[in-house]
Amino acid sequence: MANAQMKPVAALLLFLNFCMYVIVLGIGGWAVNIAIDRGFVIGTGFELPAHFSPIYFPMGNAATGFFVTFALLAGVVGVASAIAGVNHIRSWNGSSLPSAASIAGVAWTLTLLAMGSASNSGVLRH
Repeated sequence: MANAQMKPVAALLLFLNFCMYVIVLGIGGWAVNIAIDRGFVIGTGFELPAHFSPIYFPMGNAATGFFVTFALLAGVVGVASAIAGVNHIRSWNGSSLPSAASIAGVAWTLTLLAMGSASNSGVLRH
C-alpha cells in the first residue's frame, strides 16, 4: 500500500509542527509574564490610568498585545491539532482524517491571523 509509506514522513512533519507550536507557546507565555510583571500598577486610590487596556504590553507597540494573544490562541489550537494528528497517524484510516484536517485548518487560520497581526505591528507607531 502506497499510503503506508507516507506514515513516517507524516509523523516527522507532525513532530516538527508540534515543536513549532510549543515554541510559540513558550515565547508567548514569556511575553504575557513580562506584561503581567511590568504592567500597570493600581495605587491606593484604585484609579485606572487614562490609557488602560487589558491587552497592554510594556514592550512593542499597540499591536503587540493582540499579536501575543492571537499567537497564544494559535499555539493552543496547534497543539490540539498535533494531538488529533497523532490519533490519525495511530489509526491511519479515512475515518480519522476529517477531524485531524479540520482542526489543522483552524490552527493554520489562527496562525495566519497572528502573522497578520505581527505584520500590522510593524506599521503602527506608538
